[in-house]
Amino acid sequence: MDDEEIVKGDKLILRGLMFHGFHGVKPEERKLGQKFLVEVDAWLDLRAAGKSDNLVDSVSYTDIYRRIVKDIMEGPPQNLLESVAHLIASTTLTKFPQISAVRVKVGKPHVSVPGPVDYLGVEILRKRSDVQQ
Repeated sequence: MDDEEIVKGDKLILRGLMFHGFHGVKPEERKLGQKFLVEVDAWLDLRAAGKSDNLVDSVSYTDIYRRIVKDIMEGPPQNLLESVAHLIASTTLTKFPQISAVRVKVGKPHVSVPGPVDYLGVEILRKRSDVQQ
């Protein structure tokens, strides 16, 4: 499955997730923590769920939120946002085999840069085949 096929498929969407966490390389980030913004797209075939109107034919986005994103964002600190995003993506793919790919965005809205910004962060895309490597 190439990236274009993924972008055109069905997906679960989690937007505007906010957490207070202690990720970062600076001592003050580890001590005081900061706000993080997270977005997740999880691709899977939703046709069966659309026809059956039954959650067993889909994946609960609240499970992704509570059991993965929240646990990682509020859990043990990582130095890099790249590592945080990778943990969310790989855990999602591991726990939910029906998900074929996941895109994760993690942003820091409060960064010390000499100018106004909404946030700085990372975005990664991982496919099921990436988990097995």
